[in-house]
Amino acid sequence: MKSASAMRAHHAPATVSPARQAFLLLRTVFTVAPILFGLDKFTNILTHWTMYLAPQATAIVPLPAQTFMYIVGVVEIIAGVAVAVRPKYGSLIVAAWLAGIIINLLLLGSFYDVALRDFGLLVGALALNRLSAGTSRTTA
Repeated sequence: MKSASAMRAHHAPATVSPARQAFLLLRTVFTVAPILFGLDKFTNILTHWTMYLAPQATAIVPLPAQTFMYIVGVVEIIAGVAVAVRPKYGSLIVAAWLAGIIINLLLLGSFYDVALRDFGLLVGALALNRLSAGTSRTTA
């Protein structure tokens, strides 16, 4: 005869672990947000992105600021897709990208609040990387 706890365990609905829930939440956000922000580099609906670009960036890559932002948009879209497909590696691309954005903003000498926010996002991307280490491609 089965014990009462064994019977409850057998009939209990399957639950998703908190770590898995955190993984799915971060994976979704770091897929959708970079893709949306990347697309907006082509439309400037959310903001005029060139105001966030440090002059040093266009000195290194001698392109008009908006052209530079088009390239940024493509990279962001690729990073979002990478998180969707391979979150363990895509999260590192997003973290590195955010580090570059933070450096750009510090060089610009303004928008420190955005730089601080992006630092928090960078930490979130690294957390996604750690959580993805325990997932396989078939379960991710």
